[in-house]
Amino acid sequence: MLQLGDRAPAFTLYDQNRQKWRLTDQRNFRVALFFYPKANTSGCTEQATGLRDLLPDIGDVVVVGISADSPEKQAAWDEKNQLGFPLLSDQDHKVAGKYGVFGPKKLYGREYEGITRSLFLISPSGRVEGAWVKVSPKATPVELLAALEEIHD
Repeated sequence: MLQLGDRAPAFTLYDQNRQKWRLTDQRNFRVALFFYPKANTSGCTEQATGLRDLLPDIGDVVVVGISADSPEKQAAWDEKNQLGFPLLSDQDHKVAGKYGVFGPKKLYGREYEGITRSLFLISPSGRVEGAWVKVSPKATPVELLAALEEIHD
């Protein structure tokens, strides 16, 4: 599991427009990286729209989401909800694995492998400034805003 101060694992993934998105291209910007289990589900939509609604209040923080969904599914979800930030496709779960948020889960007594809803705040120098694993959809934007206010105080 990543700890505060650790270097955030670098990665390159395709976004909903099939454009390459690289974490290393975000140097000089703070990045709010959130992982979600599945596009266009109620919880994930609540999480993503909560972050979307926060965009005017967080300045130049780059918000980006990651799930195992295809770029096409991400694009349809983005269009439906006007999210306005990159949604990255991690179909082989390699990036989620690097961040420690892919593994065994339980739902209604059934065990399966999946992405754990999480949020990471990455500093302009590429270090983990905040990590919330198993964060609720509703808490994601609240936690991000609180962390950013603490950094700016």
